[in-house]
Formats: sequence, structure tokens, C-alpha cells
Amino acid sequence: MKVIVCKDYDAMSKKAYEYMKECITSKKNAVLGLATGSTPVGLYKEMVADYKAGNTDYKDIVSYNLDEYVGIDRNHPESYYSFMHKNLFDLVDIKDENTHLPCGTTQADADAYEAQLQNANIDLQILGIGRNGHIGFNEPGTSFDMGTHVVDLTESTIEANCRFFDNDPNLVPKQALSMGIADIMKSKEVLVLASGVEKADAVKGMIEGSVTEECPASALQNHPNVIVIVDEAAASKLSK
Repeated sequence: MKVIVCKDYDAMSKKAYEYMKECITSKKNAVLGLATGSTPVGLYKEMVADYKAGNTDYKDIVSYNLDEYVGIDRNHPESYYSFMHKNLFDLVDIKDENTHLPCGTTQADADAYEAQLQNANIDLQILGIGRNGHIGFNEPGTSFDMGTHVVDLTESTIEANCRFFDNDPNLVPKQALSMGIADIMKSKEVLVLASGVEKADAVKGMIEGSVTEECPASALQNHPNVIVIVDEAAASKLSK
């Protein structure tokens, strides 16, 4: 793993965009693995700003998203479909048919997305990391060998996502469809972003801890090309 520590969230986002821009300018039809949540919002703002400045385009870019909630309509304002359109897809010239997100409620729906991923060959996979070390919605205890699957969200993940649902845990979906760790590990390059002291334990486990299913992100220690970009707060418990 290559670890880069930045001063704050904005600096982290700008540094992340350096890697993103290298990917999308060196390969016009690059395949991106995209993430949602608050962590990559700054990166997406950088992507949109550079596009509007006329420096990049997305007309041949293809994307696959990590995950989606089960149990809410994809047009719900807090669905990841809505998130991606609001923060990126509607603001650049990516073709709608080139964007892919998991959708559905059953393992059969997960299997259908897994079939798409088998031919995806993702060039750059963007990841955040949960407070409990999850990547995508692969919660602690998830097998490293698993592909796209239906996930029962843990109480800590539901609590962390309450802020998007009027701080009411009863409104937060209890399941999600998620790429598996096996899918993530097939990506040619992985870019992990983390910001804030509440992520410090997870970041330490990912980088310096044992490789264990109890910290799903620790699987990335076995990937040949991982860049971790964190702010000072998220890096505060690293010993190296």
C-alpha cells in the first residue's frame, strides 16, 4: 500500500483527483468503480470542476457502483442512484447507458450485477472505509471470496447513515446490495479515501492490522496496487 497523508478533507480530495485524472486522461474509455457517501463528494466536485473547465470528458467512460440500498425506490433522494446523478452523472457528459448500479432486493438481483462485473475490468476502484472497517457494504465477518450479495447492515452502519435519513434509524434501509470483496480485489488499482478521527481505528486496522475478515478493508493488504489517501485526523493512529 502507498499511504498519502493530507492536511484536511479538501487536500485529500484534490490529491485523489490527481490519480483520477491520470486514469481518465490516459485511457479515454477507462472503467471506474465508484463509491457513495460523504467521503468521495469532494473528489466528485473536483471531477466536475475540471470537466466544466474543458480539461476532461467522460463520453467514453464506463462506471460501476459499489452498492445500493435495498427497500427504497432508486428515485428516492437518498438512494445511491440519486446520489450519483446529483453529484456526478448529471454534471458531466457520461452516457447514461455507461453507468451501472446494482438494483433489486434478492440474491438473484445481486447475481445479475455480478454477471455484469465479470466483464467489467475496472481500472480504478474508489473506496471509502466504514468505522468498522467495511468497504462497500461488506461488513465484518464477510468472506473475502464473496461476490455481489445481499447484506444485512450492522447497527453501527445504520447509525452512521442516520444523518442522511433525518437522524431516524427507523428510516435507514436495513439491507443493501454490494459488490463483494472478491470483486473489489479484481480491480487494477484501488484508491481508498478516509477523513476524520472517527475513521482512525479502521484506517489503522486496514494498513497495520492483521488480514482478517473482522476488518474487511484489511484484505487490501493483499492487492498489488492500492493507494490510501487520508487526512491527518484519519491517520492519527498510524504508527508508521
